[in-house]
Amino acid sequence: MDRVVVAADFEAYGTSHLVVALLLLVGAVALVPLGRARRRLGEADRSGRVFAVAMVAFTVPLQVVGLVRSDWDLERSLPLQLCDLAAIVAVYALWTRTRWAVALTYYWGLPLTTQAVATPDLSADFPDPVFVLFWGMHLLVVWAAVYLTWGLGVTPDWRDYARTVAVTLGWAVAVFGFNAWSGANYGYLNAKPGAASVLDLLGDWPTYLLGEALIVLAVWALMTWPWVRRAATPPDATGTSARRARTT
Repeated sequence: MDRVVVAADFEAYGTSHLVVALLLLVGAVALVPLGRARRRLGEADRSGRVFAVAMVAFTVPLQVVGLVRSDWDLERSLPLQLCDLAAIVAVYALWTRTRWAVALTYYWGLPLTTQAVATPDLSADFPDPVFVLFWGMHLLVVWAAVYLTWGLGVTPDWRDYARTVAVTLGWAVAVFGFNAWSGANYGYLNAKPGAASVLDLLGDWPTYLLGEALIVLAVWALMTWPWVRRAATPPDATGTSARRARTT
């Protein structure tokens, strides 16, 4: 996933990791009513831009600190992972609420960034600045997806699904080519990670890429279908369903 090289001791599913996971859940739940309230008050633009600035405050220093501590390395230091790109797109989505950016934040932020939360590639533990910046960026990406979708009501449809698949395929092709040229392995597209991972269950290269793609496509479809179904629900006699579909 993301690369952070520091000399500290982070324990997966230790106290700090569990606290972060709890914070992720609490923040996600709280942002839904907050987003709906800001939308009703007509303050969605202002709150979204404050959110976007907070993301920049975590994302940019994380990249800088990672470079300073590990020295610049073509094979590890470029922001080419989907987690890195999700953070960049989320800033734009929060600032503008542009539909394609919100969709990418939703599809990348929820299932893919949460993988980094579940299995972080991190050495630094609290209160190391890298720990704070790493988790700040990842939690904010997930929170942005929740806030924009459930809070502000910018929900996906099948066109957003198709657009996200096309953009992600373009990323994969471009990064695969860059990896082949540079010897890097961003996205684990050219080889499985050296350590044991869930990709081991999907076979060798390139078989695991196909398995991974099919799983992602299925998960994204399941993330799209409820919103499309809800939007297509016919109104009842009072028009309640139609109003609900427009505001959620």
